[in-house]
Amino acid sequence: MEPFLKKFFPSVLRQAGAAETNIYCQYDSQLLTAFTSSLYIAGLVASLVASRVTAALGRKNTMVLGGLTFFAGGAINGGAVNVAMLILGRILLGLGVGFTNQAAPLYLSEVAPAKWRGAFNTGFQFFIGIGVVASNFLNFFLSKHPWGWRLSLGLAVVPAAIMTLGAALISDTPSSLVERGRLRDAKQSLIRIRGAGADVEGELDDLVRSVGAAKAADREPFVTILERRHRPQLVMAVAIPFFQQVTGINIIAFYAPVLFQSIGFGKDSALISSTILGVSFLAMLCHLKYGAFLFYAGWIATMTLFVMLFLPETKGIPLDSMQGIWEQHWYWRRFVSTTVSA
Repeated sequence: MEPFLKKFFPSVLRQAGAAETNIYCQYDSQLLTAFTSSLYIAGLVASLVASRVTAALGRKNTMVLGGLTFFAGGAINGGAVNVAMLILGRILLGLGVGFTNQAAPLYLSEVAPAKWRGAFNTGFQFFIGIGVVASNFLNFFLSKHPWGWRLSLGLAVVPAAIMTLGAALISDTPSSLVERGRLRDAKQSLIRIRGAGADVEGELDDLVRSVGAAKAADREPFVTILERRHRPQLVMAVAIPFFQQVTGINIIAFYAPVLFQSIGFGKDSALISSTILGVSFLAMLCHLKYGAFLFYAGWIATMTLFVMLFLPETKGIPLDSMQGIWEQHWYWRRFVSTTVSA
């Protein structure tokens, strides 16, 4: 937005106004890049420690922590008077994203019944899509107002407040409570999740066994994960995010208005196109529709084929029974078979 650039990045605005400036170069600013990338760097740092924080504090408390951090970041960005405040706000937003992206899917996976786990985690992604579409609409309608950028940045406090309040009102997951030695609380959490009349003793026993096995493996985690029997999980943990990132999808999502402007769209048309793109994501339309246009559909096809061949179906499988699906897979069973030594 021009008022935003005029206040914080006037050099970028001057470059944009120069007739001889190429659209690809008008955002050539190290300071603007620092503002943009600080969120993702902070998110990376947070993700490296989030698993330990989640294990120590629990899934619920980590979501509350992430929500509060995100709220503070949105408030600082909305009230920013200099670039330092902008970058500080972005760093706090990144920390919030790093913690909640770790804790929320894990929470959903652990509390959902096996048959509904996929739907719960798909819902997590669905509401991310809702947020993208909402932000695009806000950016379009607020772009004409001199204070519009403050609302665009500051309204992040609304979902942050909802997330924080919601996380504060729920019980922690039984797995997390067992992991921290709170067996009585874990049983009460199971009863609350499964219903007052449900028999939870068997599930609680399974959780105690699986958590005990996980703690034993966690004594030397970097040695354990490299063992042959954990090869499938290690490959999937690296390969799926790799394929997702090299498609370039994040560039399209984060910089859609600039990309559309660079191919000849006006500012308003670029914002409208970004909104349409967000709606397409939300409707789960195939990436190939614009993959051919932006020349990265080959990676999409490769990722799809890899998932089809090497990722086993986990539908309806309890989390503590996942090892069985690797033992039955046509390729991975050679690594995880109990007859093969580590």
